[in-house]
Amino acid sequence: MERIYLDHAATAPMHPRVIETMTDAMQSEFGNPSSIHSYGRSARHLLDTARSEIARSIGAAPNEIIFTSGGTEADNMALIGMAEALKDKGKHIITTEIEHHAILNTCHFLEKSGYELTYLPVDETGMISLEQLNSVLRDDSILVSIMFGNNEVGTVQPIREIGALLKEHSAFFHTDAVQAYGLLPFDVKQMGIDLLSVSAHKINGPKGIGFLYAGNNVPILPRTYGGEQERKRRAGTENVPAIAGFSEAVKISKESMAEKTEQYAGFKRIVINIFEREDIEYQVNGNAESCLPHILNVSFPGANVESMLVNLDLAGIAASSGSACTAGSIEPSHVLVSMFGKGSERTRNSIRFSFGFGNSEQQVEKAALETAKIVKRLVNK
Repeated sequence: MERIYLDHAATAPMHPRVIETMTDAMQSEFGNPSSIHSYGRSARHLLDTARSEIARSIGAAPNEIIFTSGGTEADNMALIGMAEALKDKGKHIITTEIEHHAILNTCHFLEKSGYELTYLPVDETGMISLEQLNSVLRDDSILVSIMFGNNEVGTVQPIREIGALLKEHSAFFHTDAVQAYGLLPFDVKQMGIDLLSVSAHKINGPKGIGFLYAGNNVPILPRTYGGEQERKRRAGTENVPAIAGFSEAVKISKESMAEKTEQYAGFKRIVINIFEREDIEYQVNGNAESCLPHILNVSFPGANVESMLVNLDLAGIAASSGSACTAGSIEPSHVLVSMFGKGSERTRNSIRFSFGFGNSEQQVEKAALETAKIVKRLVNK
């Protein structure tokens, strides 16, 4: 049985070029980048080259890139590092109800530490209101953290407009761009972004490496202490092979961005056309005009998400819900609850398909047909 992986928003396979780059680095660059001898200098050169490549990809300066262990650490560093640095100026932070748990759970920690959090709701397409954001800004608001593109339904927030709004305010602007990076072009300076989080494994790079962009005007405090790596902002010997692989993944994503956007849009059309042809009932969750190209979240009235996922897996298809599996039961997605309300059936019958490297039209067609069969079986039994 052919296995079809349609869960690239959770993690993506490493690109062969990334594996080759990392293997070369592991074999030849074992020096500590902080050492002054030739081995250290060689590793430092690789590190500096990767930092420059990654900085260029978002319109930043190399010294504004802080390598981390991934998106979660970058999010934690942005929120807690800024909260600690700015606590004398205020303790009010604004975010949204639909953030990744790397943001939400960090916000819960900050609430317990004496900070006041405002969680913006979203409409039925997953979009925040700029007017509402403006209305909750206060003199003591120090940070606004709003994700670039949602990992469950794919809705892309009005990031440029948020950046423009905050130019008139002293609050700093952070965005979790883990899902958007590598698929959407953006420039942090032009968009008014002060801090931005990214993870390599979403763009066919290795797990365990990411970065936080922090503009030179950002007074962030470190979260780890030790050596003076990353300009004293993140102690610990850098993971040189993973950073080299990350840089290669960035190059590949830049080369193929337009092609991938077109390809994934085609995949979405294939799925929807097959659902229409098979005459099953479905509803697409998210914002049709402002969305990530690779995520398609679909509600199937009368179906059950747990049964759907089990049956898809038995058919060799890896998809997901946006839900967290806790103690053997699937809790409703907090994103869908925010969009449709706690009692909505959509919180219990929605599946996320996410496309990526290695997928073909034939695979997507097969997955859509199998999904339609499963829906008919579950709904009509």
